This record gives sequence, structure tokens and C-alpha cells, in this order.
Amino acid sequence: MPEFIYEGKARGGKAVTGEITATNRDELFKYLRSKGIMVSRVRRKPKKLSLSFGTGIKAEDITNFARQFSAMISAGLPLIQCLTILSDQTENANFKKVLQSVTDSVESGNSLADSLAKHPKVFPELFVNMIAAGEIGGILDTILLRLATFLEKAQALKRKIKGAMMYPIVISIVAVLAVAALLIFVIPVFAKMFADFGGELPAPTMVVVNLSNFIKTPAKILPVIASLIAAFVIYTKYRATPKGRFNTDKLLLKIPVFGDLAKKSSIAQFSRTLGTLLTSGVSILEALEITAKTSANMVVRRALQNMISAISEGKTITEPMKATGVFPPMVIQMVAVGEESGGLDQMLTKIADFYDEEVNAAVEVLTSVMEPIIIVILAVVMGGTLIAMYMPMFDMINVVGGG
Repeated sequence: MPEFIYEGKARGGKAVTGEITATNRDELFKYLRSKGIMVSRVRRKPKKLSLSFGTGIKAEDITNFARQFSAMISAGLPLIQCLTILSDQTENANFKKVLQSVTDSVESGNSLADSLAKHPKVFPELFVNMIAAGEIGGILDTILLRLATFLEKAQALKRKIKGAMMYPIVISIVAVLAVAALLIFVIPVFAKMFADFGGELPAPTMVVVNLSNFIKTPAKILPVIASLIAAFVIYTKYRATPKGRFNTDKLLLKIPVFGDLAKKSSIAQFSRTLGTLLTSGVSILEALEITAKTSANMVVRRALQNMISAISEGKTITEPMKATGVFPPMVIQMVAVGEESGGLDQMLTKIADFYDEEVNAAVEVLTSVMEPIIIVILAVVMGGTLIAMYMPMFDMINVVGGG
């Protein structure tokens, strides 16, 4: 949202100047007139060079905002006062600017949902739609509390999955660096010693020495590195396309252990998002559309889009859900029961809780499976390399001893 620098006169003829964030000049003039300021000059504030990436606002900031906002609304504080307090107390400079902009927009007569919608990178569509439902239903404090709980559980799920993925990645990187250091710095010392001693080296030792020479020769190793970088760039560009994203996500779901974890986390996210929206009074079609947009897996997203088309034609949610082939029979049966009993939102929350536990179990399985595999691979590589280098030393000892 653009920032403006204005000059003018306040009531009594006093000259004033200041900076303000507004959607456009008309909104700026309207706001300042409401404050009794006659504007004489307005110009855009020059943009400063910024090297920051993203919004610089953490998910925890949004969660704390929702929870504190809910407590203040419940205590009976006026909306503007709540926003002002939250803006003043936040330590994140970027978030402070956003909240000040939201406060100014609400003061200008816009609804809270419309004011939040002006910052889509900070407040996603799910957040805005739930706030709109809370404003219409007069239960804004309840909706904000649900949002805080939803965001906390979503963040916890992401942390679990990231933790499961980070462990094997870190161990693998350490293993690669250790082997590289061995081949670059240690093996050449042994190779020179063997060359000075003379004689024919065993086959395993020759393999290790040749590999060391290969890595130390730029003309040989650089093309390999360039090929790996090119392959990564091609994969990234392919995944950036809709077809590529769908195919890679589909492949991910078929990978043993990792695919099971990805599927369970997608179902947990789908259930919790849809259940939270329905509980907040959002219509089923609109809730499914928002849930589809927030889904990280394109296979699940396309399945939800197919469900939306079928439901808009008059079908129940269970029929198209079964046709997608993405959701397990247990989930479909529980949704069918919830739909028939009129408690679909509650049933979806139960499904989300169940699959949160399933994700926990899958993370533990992944960790328990990956740890011994990585240790064995590391032991074989490191141990095999050392044994290959010590084999000629036994021959040297025998020659020296026999001499």
C-alpha cells in the first residue's frame, strides 16, 4: 500500500505535515478531512531500497495478534482502541505498519475484514473470510479465538514435518562433507606414501585414490557440479508450472514413508481448515474454495476443485469426495456421518485431531527408519574408505618385516 507525505492546515489555521498510508489519494483526502485537516499538497513517499524478503512478519505474530485481539474484544474494548493498542505494543516494525494501516482504514469507515483484505500477503483469504463471518454474526471475539487456535495447530503441524525432513538432510550433509574432507585432504597423503613405496595397489585402494584425484581435478569435477545445478534449475522451473507442480506432488504421495506423511498432513490441513470455516458460518462452497487455495499439495487441491464443481451441481460432499480417490475410506465415512447428522464441522475437527496424531506417529516412524539407515550408509562409506587405504599398509609391513 502506498505511503503519502501531506501538507495542510488544521482547524485554527495551524500548518501541519505528516506521513500516512492509504489505498489512493481519494481515501487519503477523505481521512484527513474527517480529522479537520485541509490538504494543500500531497506527494508519494519515495521508496527506500530494501533487501528483505517476504513480509518479514512471522506466523507467530499473526497468532498472537488474533489471540490478544480476541481477549480485548471480549473485555468490551472498542475496535479502534484494540487495533491501536495492538499496533503500539507489537515489536515487529513491518507488522506495526500493517496494523496502523488497518486502523486507519477502519477509522475511515471500512469494515475490519475489508481493511485486512488490503494486506493479502499478511492476512490470507481464510483469515479475512472468517473475520467477515464474525463481524456479520456479531461473534468476532469467538472467531478470533478460533483463528488463533487454528493457526497454532497449523504451525505445530508444519514444525513436526520440517523437523522430520531436517534430520536426514542435516545428517546427509554432514556425511557428504566428512567423506569429501577425507578424499581431498587425507587420501592424497596416503596416495603419495604408497607411490613412494612402489608396488601394485589393491583394487579397492585404487578406486578410492582415483575418486580422490577426480574430486581434486577442477576440469573433471566442475562439469559434474554444473550438471547437478542445471538439473536443479530445470526441476525448479518445471515445478513452477501447474503441470509440473501436479506431477511432482503426485510423485511425492507415492514415495514410501515420505508419501504417507505428506498425505496425512494434507488431510489434517484440509479437515481443520474446512471445519474451522464451517464452524465460523462460511458456506460450504466458499469454505471449499478457500480450503483448496490454502492446500499445499496440488493433487489434493485439484480433488477439492472437482468436489466444488460436483457440489455446485447439487451432489452431497461425500459422493465427489469418494470419486477423487485421494481421501481414505475412514475419512469419507466420517464426513458422510457428519453430513447426515448436521455436525460436519465437528466431525471434520475430529478427523483433523486424529490425523494430527497420525502425523506424529509418521514422524516418529520416519525418524526411527532414517536414523539407522543413514548410520549404516555412513559407516559403510567411511569404514570402507579407511579399510581400502589400510590394505596396502599391511603389505608394506609384511615387506619390511620380511626384509
